[in-house]
Amino acid sequence: MAPRPDPFSITIATDADAVALAALKARVAASLTARHGKGHWSSSASDMAMRRAIEKNTVLVAQTATGVVGTLSLQTKKPWAINLKHFTAVGRALYLVDMAVDPHGQGGGVGRVLIQEAVRITRGWPADAIRLDAYDSPAGAGGFYAKCGFTEVGRAVFRTVPLIYFEYLL
Repeated sequence: MAPRPDPFSITIATDADAVALAALKARVAASLTARHGKGHWSSSASDMAMRRAIEKNTVLVAQTATGVVGTLSLQTKKPWAINLKHFTAVGRALYLVDMAVDPHGQGGGVGRVLIQEAVRITRGWPADAIRLDAYDSPAGAGGFYAKCGFTEVGRAVFRTVPLIYFEYLL
């Protein structure tokens, strides 16, 4: 387990966070590629892509005094790789996408706290579930999501990418 980073706060991202979030995504992509080889996890987001995400979604950012250490995004629009047949029928679901935790802080609690905040926010929308997909590979975070209370509801291959679907019912 990695040491817990310095005290961190979780806030809703603003346009001012876009550059730091893009840099975080680049660090995570480089780390995953170094550990697992080139894959779908090897791409990162540009500053402009992060600005669009911040504008359209609820993007959470975890920060310490030294900078951004984690992020995730909640959106109402179903991502392209999600196949609804695997999920529990609910009135309204949010989709957790683009989660990233700085490689040096992984295992230190940042991701877990981001998930807890995502659950709190989702309950306030209101929504009935959080849905997500994870790579079905060593580069995927399926075990992490299961430890955070998500239930595996299915597996699929979408455009040659093996995925595990998870949901968190509220």
